[in-house]
Amino acid sequence: MLKVKIILGSTRDGRFGDKPAHFIYELARKRQDWEVELLDLKEWNLPFFTSAKAPKIGEYEGDLVKKWAATIGEADAYIIVAPEYNHGYSAVLKNAMDFLYNEWVNKPVAFVGYGGGLGGGRAVEQLRQVVIELQMAPIREALYIPSVWQAFDENGKPVDEQSESKAEALFTQLHWWGEALKVARNK
Repeated sequence: MLKVKIILGSTRDGRFGDKPAHFIYELARKRQDWEVELLDLKEWNLPFFTSAKAPKIGEYEGDLVKKWAATIGEADAYIIVAPEYNHGYSAVLKNAMDFLYNEWVNKPVAFVGYGGGLGGGRAVEQLRQVVIELQMAPIREALYIPSVWQAFDENGKPVDEQSESKAEALFTQLHWWGEALKVARNK
């Protein structure tokens, strides 16, 4: 059983990220070979990262940060649902990632980007650089949701009929990498 954490990387009031996050979460929950959890950074309310200790040391300060480390550490793979703000990803997402190091290492990550015309593509490209530095394996398949404020109906279903098949392609590739890296980490 692959443990997959879906991280919603926006905490803004009136955000549109809940729709793509809940869509991907509900679709992922249908898999019989995955244990899925949605981590909403709005609910985590992590403080701003100020520790003088490098996260690579693994000496985390504060109960909430220690809980965040344990939650992230138990995963085998991640799906990051990322908004695009001013051609980049959100500060709160960067902050949540920067708190940790070893918990991310040698695990695959997929992206669901959302935003304006490019569907979060610029944010995802920047995130790929960050996760490589964290020694994660970003997979090629991604789901980009342009014009997110019009991309879902009143029931939270994507209006683009290809969204589900694109998500399934992402899941297939994430699962392959998740299983391969899990075996390698356990050696």
